[in-house]
Amino acid sequence: MGKPISRSGQTMPMPSPSAASRAATLSTPPVRAGTDMRVPASGDQPMLPLQGVTILVVEDSRFACEALRLMAMRSGARLRRADTLREARAHLKLYRPDVVIIDLGLPDGSGTELIAELAIASRGPAAVLGSSGDPAGRAAALAAGADGFLDKPLESLARFAATLQRALHQNASALLREATIIPDPLALHDDLARAAHSLDTDPAARVYVTAFLLGVARHARDADLLQAAKAAAVAHADLRPLRNLLRRRLDAPEAGFFSQN
Repeated sequence: MGKPISRSGQTMPMPSPSAASRAATLSTPPVRAGTDMRVPASGDQPMLPLQGVTILVVEDSRFACEALRLMAMRSGARLRRADTLREARAHLKLYRPDVVIIDLGLPDGSGTELIAELAIASRGPAAVLGSSGDPAGRAAALAAGADGFLDKPLESLARFAATLQRALHQNASALLREATIIPDPLALHDDLARAAHSLDTDPAARVYVTAFLLGVARHARDADLLQAAKAAAVAHADLRPLRNLLRRRLDAPEAGFFSQN
């Protein structure tokens, strides 16, 4: 449980989360077993920059949340997740994290609503951050009262740790060497399966599903999915091309969900 720090001033069905719990791969630079990625502040004792920090992530994408989980683990922080604004508010009645990271596009509303609530809460978290792959997301989050912002795709371990340290007004006494975080592709499979199921069973969920897939496509650097989601987002657009692309992605997981640049 986080330290008590004062601070003033069409839902889709979810598949089993077990797939996203598998080990993920780190690259750029490669991380071998036993490798210490931390830069010691002094002497021979390594330090983790976010040691003991508690984080609540409000994020509907398992792929994005898996990236944040890996970053938190590598930085020394502890992380919990909520999928919706409603679930996040329930968490916050019982649990006071040091940091709340809020995705702006959630199934039951905009993350800016919760950012604004926490910005004026008398007993809120020490820092509130927004997160989005939308170019307009940063301005919207900061205008709502966020202390910082995490751009998607969520890949840079060092940038993640530095952003949270700034928001918490911590000195960067412990630094992490840069590494690119690549979440487990099975977490991405969960996201795509969830979207495909919703499109097949609830076409009225088009607005949320296409926005969700735009975020997933940006994070996975999937240009074809990004284009298909944009086309399907137009009112009365034919959803068959997007459905077909999702089926191809789900039928051939080893063919590569990623198109890393």
